[in-house]
Amino acid sequence: MCGIVGIVGNGPVAERLVDALKRLEYRGYDSAGVATLVDGRLDRRRAEGKLVNLEKRLAAEPLAGNIGIAHTRWATHGAPTEGNAHPHFVDGVAVVHNGIIENFSEIRDELTAEGRTFTTETDTEVVAQLLAKYRREGLGRREAMHAMLRRVTGAYALAVLFEDDPSTIMAARSGPPLAIGYGKGEMFLGSDAIALAPFTSEIAYLVDGDWAVIGRDGAFVFDIDGNRVDRPRQISSASAYLIDKGNHRHFMEKEIHEQPEAISHALGHYVDFLAHRVKPVAGGIDFAAVPSLAISACGTAYLAGLVGKYWFERYARLPVEIDVASEFRYREIPLNPASAALFISQSGETADTLASLRYCKEHGLKIGAVVNARESTIARESDAVFPILAGPEIGVASTKAFTCQLAVLAALSIGAGRARGTLTEAEEKHLVRHLAEMPRVMAGVLNTIQPAIEQLSRELSKCKDVLYLGRGTSYPLAMEGALKLKEISYIHAEGYAAGELKHGPIALIDENMPVIVIAPHDRFYEKTVSNMQEVAARGGRIILITDEKGAAASKLSTMATIVLPNVDEIIAPMIYSLPIQLLAYHTAVFMGTDVDQPRNLAKSVTVE
Repeated sequence: MCGIVGIVGNGPVAERLVDALKRLEYRGYDSAGVATLVDGRLDRRRAEGKLVNLEKRLAAEPLAGNIGIAHTRWATHGAPTEGNAHPHFVDGVAVVHNGIIENFSEIRDELTAEGRTFTTETDTEVVAQLLAKYRREGLGRREAMHAMLRRVTGAYALAVLFEDDPSTIMAARSGPPLAIGYGKGEMFLGSDAIALAPFTSEIAYLVDGDWAVIGRDGAFVFDIDGNRVDRPRQISSASAYLIDKGNHRHFMEKEIHEQPEAISHALGHYVDFLAHRVKPVAGGIDFAAVPSLAISACGTAYLAGLVGKYWFERYARLPVEIDVASEFRYREIPLNPASAALFISQSGETADTLASLRYCKEHGLKIGAVVNARESTIARESDAVFPILAGPEIGVASTKAFTCQLAVLAALSIGAGRARGTLTEAEEKHLVRHLAEMPRVMAGVLNTIQPAIEQLSRELSKCKDVLYLGRGTSYPLAMEGALKLKEISYIHAEGYAAGELKHGPIALIDENMPVIVIAPHDRFYEKTVSNMQEVAARGGRIILITDEKGAAASKLSTMATIVLPNVDEIIAPMIYSLPIQLLAYHTAVFMGTDVDQPRNLAKSVTVE
């Protein structure tokens, strides 16, 4: 979603604010702006599109000032125009906002009836209008801020400058993340630790309902009732990461190739490679005692959870209820308080997933978080945290976070199976040995399949529709492959369980329809081949992704066959993720789309 940065500095801040915004580009945005306070006067520069446009504007019209706020906007209310870009100014108040003010229409009507004029189409402007109204009525800055927060409802992270206060930024959080950074003689505010990494590693996270007054020498934090509260400072690990593309054209390409190393880090946390055992890392969840497991997530994380469902049920004989978080929380599921729930989120801030977590928590379930950000809200509100250790993922379309989520879920399902007595010691060792070989196998695949993928992607870039098929754990991969292609190439694609082909999708098959079949030579292979024959009989253009055994056994003519090594079923989903990621990536490159920041998408969806 949108990105927020603020600096109370001891020198000019505009350039530093824009540099910090660059570290938030991965969230997705369509306009940007920066505001500073100079000699008792607010001034700003805004621009549509990418940050380079804002930089050009600043080069032509420099912005002085030692205190400022900045923003990258992902449009929710109003078109992505310069006029709707943040910061918004109203009568000496400047505001940037991430989230949605749910009652903005009611407040806007009320203020319009009082004679106020609105100049944007955004929900954010009501925040600035309310603050200006309360100041006109005689409230002080803090009192106006507190009154405004009691008036608005919704999900928001806010940063505010008052023209008559050259020394402080005010901030508030209800939903989307916001962190305060502590420097030497200056202070910082940001949507996440990555934005603040060049300035400081000492940060404190605001919690829902917090608002803060941030000065050059520190910050005062208050709860929604106006009481002073302390939020612990911590040393962020984000500063340890170098956020650049290296020798790759895009962050997504870089992150695809980082997967062997990322998987190694993840497995090292969960697996004792010497003993070929899963480490006892369950923490607040006793998988041996729970009668069932609920899993919920959104997007790619949900598809990782769907693969995890297969594993938990097969290896641990643990019944799993799974749904996308936006549906899960509203289904009024009868939950057993003796059960546990797992919530999967790369950012740890996904609004629907967090709401589902709180629903389960209210019903007494033990909560586990499979997250990339251990300092995130989902992690902090869970009984057990299972970090995926993928490192920062800048590309909006998830790659290494997805495979690291899978690796962690595989390890957890094996550990659960051992704890529940459904796996023997020998079976555990067998599975862990295959997990241990996964980084090597992944590196080998990445080094060998690129030429074939690039050639095939050139053909796919000419297509309007693509169908993906798979069985077992390859079914969620089929959906993930379709999702990746849709996200970054904008080609319409759908993923189906291969056995469902005859129940509708077969009507789409003709000589122009590429059908990508994910079919390792496993216990489902023969069934999947029968579905491929149905496609071939109708002239469909088959792209088969299989292993050496599967390629040797297949007698069908294909548009292309991508051959991977023979691997065990436990690691197949991670290995087969590589070709579907690369197919989407290279197809998008051939089509000339913005691979890292596809249109209309955001990395961290922090509102419903």
